[in-house]
Amino acid sequence: MLQSDDLPMVGALRLLEVDQRVVLPIDTSVRVLITASDVIHSWAVPSLGIKLDACPGRLNQIGININRSSVFYGQCSEICGVNHSFMPIAVESCRLETYQNWLTNLETIIPLG
Repeated sequence: MLQSDDLPMVGALRLLEVDQRVVLPIDTSVRVLITASDVIHSWAVPSLGIKLDACPGRLNQIGININRSSVFYGQCSEICGVNHSFMPIAVESCRLETYQNWLTNLETIIPLG
């Protein structure tokens, strides 16, 4: 979660904005795999119709096909600890070409393979 001091002056939502959004391409079938390393969490993005539990020692999956460019916000919807209410989720959807450029730029920062 971005600290209140780090939020841009316009357009950012307090307690929902993150430092690195999940970026996904539109009009593409995407499989999301989720797990947890500590306690049970729940990855919920209501505007996408997604709520998927993240359980230690278990790998859960869901298929997504987003049909428009936007930013979708969610939160952990499992009471998972003291900072439960401060676990935002932000999913940004964009055209496939934009996603490929983002992925290329990401690989220069973090080698993926």
